[in-house]
Amino acid sequence: MKKFPVIIDLETKHSFREFSDPKKLEISVAVIYDYRDNKLSSFFENNIHKLFPILENSSYIIGYNIRHFDIPVLSAYYPGDTTLLSLFDILEDIKNKTGKRYSLNDVVNATLGERKSGHGLRAIELFKQGKLEELRKYCEDDVVLTKKLFEYGVNNNQIFYLDEYGKKAIKVDWGKYLEDNKNDTPLTLPF
Repeated sequence: MKKFPVIIDLETKHSFREFSDPKKLEISVAVIYDYRDNKLSSFFENNIHKLFPILENSSYIIGYNIRHFDIPVLSAYYPGDTTLLSLFDILEDIKNKTGKRYSLNDVVNATLGERKSGHGLRAIELFKQGKLEELRKYCEDDVVLTKKLFEYGVNNNQIFYLDEYGKKAIKVDWGKYLEDNKNDTPLTLPF
């Protein structure tokens, strides 16, 4: 069976100001774009377990800073081994090529001329205020921007960032992440 990638972003109930361990940040919402059916899906903490089979059956899990944020946060909930999941972290690729970390907002602005609809700390406030639909929408917006950035890189073999000298290109080779990953993820969920 052909596998497809998913793009993921999640928001947390707490910040690193409160806890240094990502496993203690607690998920408020996770959103994915699944290339299998070309749609967005949202998962709140009470149904986060429904996300796991989708991730295990994807070819790649794609996101921005997912290796050091989203996946470690998710590992507090996931009964399997997150190190076995096939990841493509866009920020990690950018850092490997430029030597620096750039925010999603800065890269999306330089590449697409668009901006994020908010900030992660605002997402924590939305959760605390019980504004779950607004929180879900914010997270969806980040997934859509990440998807647009990823697809721009796939289609143009470059993305952009701004430094003190202006707009700079980063050559990328991301098309392979839309292909079926021949390395099967071991299914580790207890069924």
